[in-house]
Amino acid sequence: MRIATYNVNGINGRLPVLLRWLEETQPDAVCLQELKAPQDKFPEDALAEAGYRALWQGQPRWNGVALLTRGGEAVETRRGLPDDPDPAQSRYIEAAVDGVLLGGLYLPNGNPRPGPKFNYKLAWFDRLIDHAATLIAAGVPAVLAGDFNVIPEDRDVYKPERWRDDALFAPEVRNAYRRLLAQGWTDALRTLHPDETIYTFWDYFRNAWGRNAGLRIDHLLVSPALRSRLSGAGVDAHVRGWDKSSDHAPVWIELKPPGRSRR
Repeated sequence: MRIATYNVNGINGRLPVLLRWLEETQPDAVCLQELKAPQDKFPEDALAEAGYRALWQGQPRWNGVALLTRGGEAVETRRGLPDDPDPAQSRYIEAAVDGVLLGGLYLPNGNPRPGPKFNYKLAWFDRLIDHAATLIAAGVPAVLAGDFNVIPEDRDVYKPERWRDDALFAPEVRNAYRRLLAQGWTDALRTLHPDETIYTFWDYFRNAWGRNAGLRIDHLLVSPALRSRLSGAGVDAHVRGWDKSSDHAPVWIELKPPGRSRR
């Protein structure tokens, strides 16, 4: 089972890129972020023609999250986090997909820091940590996937000294990410590629893509119930180089089929 996350940075404007990538890689489930489209403008028909069912929560101009599935049906379990500090913002959607509980998220950027946007980021992160703890306690096979807007470590950013004051790299944010992992979640990409330089985002400015001046901010976290099934993880970085592509690249994991119990 291949599960991917992709911040499309405007689903209608990037639809040809999204469809091309789906055709090329055929993931089984995809979490999308930054739809930047109201609920009634989501391209459901085009995705259906490509073989994907969709659950989505749109928002005019900003944010927006969706779950796509190929083959199996997604059974929606949640929209928004419990006690979300701003329920009007579309940032979390969750569904059961082929025996896996998949939570797609778009964590707030938080800039400028300090300020109300940074405070909102920390508050939203706290709600995510609380909800993630309930999934761990339930022992369910779960994946949290999306644009976390968190650079976990110095090695996850080109020239980290330039990001010390940014909300993506703030000590409070990195500590929150570590608190989340401490519940038992596995950062799939870093776990399987512990020594590699890995980026998932390259800004449109200053030729960041051409210079490979990137960040790793898109993550897939696997619960303990799925850790033994994790067999692969990667970044489809070449997609960032396509014409009119998002500034993010798709990130994916592969899960082995569940083991059969012995008599």
